[in-house]
Amino acid sequence: MLAPALALQLPTPALFLTACLAFYVLRSRFLRPYLKFIWHCFIRPIGAVDQKTRLDKFYEGQADVYDATRNGLLRGRNTMLSLSAAHLRSLRAAEPGKRLVWIDVGGGTGQNIELMNKHMPLDFFDAIYLIDLCEPLLDIARKRFANKGWTNVHVSCQDASEFTLPEWTKGNDPKGSVGFVTLSYSLSMIPSFYTVLDRIDHVLCPTNGLLAVVDFYTAGKQPSLHEKAIGGASKECGWLSRWFWQIWFDFDHVSLSPARRSYLEYKFGTIKSFNGRNRFILPFIVRIPYYIWLGRSRSCDVSRACHAFEVEGGNVIGNCSPAPFKATKEAEELVPLLQLGEPALQNEGGVVVNITPPLSSFHYHVNKSWRLPYYEQPVHKEFRTFIYSFTWEDPSEDMRQLKLSSADSMFVITSAGDNPLHYAAASSPQRIHCVDMNPCQGHLMELKLAGIQCLQYDDFFALFGEGRHANFRGLLDSKLAPHLSSSAYQFWRINSQSFSSSFYLRGYSGWALRLAAFIFRVAGVSKDIQALCTADTLEQQEEIWRKKLRPVLLNPLVAALLKNPVFCWNALGVPLNQRKMLLDDGNIYEFIRDTLEPLVSTYLLKTGNYFYLLALLGHYTPESCPEYLTRAGFDALKAQNGQVLDAFRLHTDSIVNVLRGLSERSLTRALIMDHLDWFAPGSSDVDEEVAELHRVLAPGGFVFWRSAARKPWYNANFERKGFQITALGVRKGKHGQALDRVNMYASFWRAIKI
Repeated sequence: MLAPALALQLPTPALFLTACLAFYVLRSRFLRPYLKFIWHCFIRPIGAVDQKTRLDKFYEGQADVYDATRNGLLRGRNTMLSLSAAHLRSLRAAEPGKRLVWIDVGGGTGQNIELMNKHMPLDFFDAIYLIDLCEPLLDIARKRFANKGWTNVHVSCQDASEFTLPEWTKGNDPKGSVGFVTLSYSLSMIPSFYTVLDRIDHVLCPTNGLLAVVDFYTAGKQPSLHEKAIGGASKECGWLSRWFWQIWFDFDHVSLSPARRSYLEYKFGTIKSFNGRNRFILPFIVRIPYYIWLGRSRSCDVSRACHAFEVEGGNVIGNCSPAPFKATKEAEELVPLLQLGEPALQNEGGVVVNITPPLSSFHYHVNKSWRLPYYEQPVHKEFRTFIYSFTWEDPSEDMRQLKLSSADSMFVITSAGDNPLHYAAASSPQRIHCVDMNPCQGHLMELKLAGIQCLQYDDFFALFGEGRHANFRGLLDSKLAPHLSSSAYQFWRINSQSFSSSFYLRGYSGWALRLAAFIFRVAGVSKDIQALCTADTLEQQEEIWRKKLRPVLLNPLVAALLKNPVFCWNALGVPLNQRKMLLDDGNIYEFIRDTLEPLVSTYLLKTGNYFYLLALLGHYTPESCPEYLTRAGFDALKAQNGQVLDAFRLHTDSIVNVLRGLSERSLTRALIMDHLDWFAPGSSDVDEEVAELHRVLAPGGFVFWRSAARKPWYNANFERKGFQITALGVRKGKHGQALDRVNMYASFWRAIKI
């Protein structure tokens, strides 16, 4: 009796409508492509046949829906093409009249070629060849190109390992005749991948040819620092991911074993590398590893990039300078690297020095090579991002003391790069060594150099003046990437949202600005902050400070926060030793008072003190900003194709290691900021660093430093080494004058090598 009753209840109007809707959806065009995809990829048997027959059988029933069903699965193709277009423009600038041929190996339906037309007009190429072994997919490509009317695009059904072009006449060697080759999700499907990559290497132009690949992959732990550096960040896949995806794709004869990518990175020099995870189905569960890779022939003219390895004194990869050794066994081990075109250095006695495996990811720059190569060390992992997004030392005061000329060679701490760019714009020294142990500070400096080199002023000011840009990702791939090292590109690709809101609220220093804004909101003085930053006179500025802001900042709660050692390091970048030096000279309340009181009555924030304007507003203005962000400063740095920028060499290592690699008397100026405050009193490391500074400075050369102490303990180290010490400014206390526009340090010093 129960069953019939239930049966009578089932055909309700709602259930009937649901059934009709389900039938409609199943029959609709929306689901039909995906049902075809599922049937042909996961259900329909193919059988064990040869490669061409298997491909034809696999795709013949789904060729018409291939593009519609792969957009979410085959990620990274658009990025690969955008990067390629940007790099091709830079590469072709060297040989503007040379014939340019593009081969898309395994290009299938030709969608990649249609996508490229959005990034670079196809008439940029003299000829484009799509090569694939699958006729059903090539039929789609032929119809696509015929509809578009592209006469320079040609379709050919060939085995990729034996491909030829109609323009390769019989008897002529095609070596070096191709300018651009792409492999978009095809390398993993080609059984004879060794032969294919060898063939591409043979036909690719050795000087300006570009190879671009995007594909799925798996990889375990990298066996060497060299391979890890080439592969880039996040290359390693977990054991479960490696096991699952290799087995899963193997059912469709797609190989995700590491061999293909390893041979690719061995055969060609890496220009760019990015490792991503495809989350198109279940974002937190299904994460298919894919990579984007750009490279060039290892037989390219290495002299174009040698200066990335060689600086004064032979300071090369890793910036380390081990003791020279005789070129015997070690030199024999170097021979294979030399055969790949990698540079080596010898001293006058024929002794090989600094034998370190070359980093092809740094070696094969397309444009200027500012960044010296480095291997990731354990200490680098301590820096998840940059500490300083802006610089707290006043470069104008530096310039008054530096007496810079175009003949000077400088040694500076990178930090956010604001001050080195100021020195370059103002005096164009012949060399500026920028040093920072934090790789992320180097990535930031590279981005600024790249932006000056290739962007217009409005875009550049939007990035680093306003701190936000609606299309940073587009700029990164289409303009900035050719001027960045592979590691810097990876960092900014991963952190591409850095400019979506305020860039200056990111990094460790951004926490301090966020907290300041929170305090101002709680205290109800946010409008007064705006008024302070737009005051037209010092009198107005002083009045707002005295009545509104002084009670907020000079109070016990703020003092207690600033005294906290965790906050000092994570938000302000002040280490424990420096914090102790500051407290030995007085309490935190006195420090805040003696820092801010003189500034308010001396420098107008609206036009003359961009340091505190940024701290209060979270961005600069055209009237109050660092020199490199002014129109005049930007134009000076950009003039003559960025000739001034050629002076920069960016090191990712400790100060003492970089100094060891420089030759005697090769520097005339060194600015080490407050770096020595970080050491504990009596540290032997300070003696070693001072000794190296003395060695590399020319007679009469200057060293400058600032300190949280009125008389830092390490001044004695300089005096013992033979430097003549002069105090350029020491804070006097409550009624003292500001030392500069920051006034945060208790003293400013100069040492002259006698």
